Amino acid sequence: MKLVIEVVSSNWSDDYALKLDAYEIMGIKEYWIVDYLGLGGRKFIGYPKQPTFTVNILENGEYKSTQFKDKQLIQSSIFPELKLTVEQIFLAE
Repeated sequence: MKLVIEVVSSNWSDDYALKLDAYEIMGIKEYWIVDYLGLGGRKFIGYPKQPTFTVNILENGEYKSTQFKDKQLIQSSIFPELKLTVEQIFLAE
């Protein structure tokens, strides 16, 4: 499998820790965490907490995580042509 996308809810710790480890072991190439309410812990989304789009890319069997916020362009290894900002995704209807 190439991609898993999780939308964070009140059980955010599962998305940022448990599922991250499980998908890494399964060899999922990219794991996106869409935290549109900024619920994740400071360790995962920083401080002050705000809506965050995290892209985890599998490199040498481990995820390298990059957080994107506001008007930043999301970068994906499996969708290099992607031209969307976090703001565009979170404001979409």
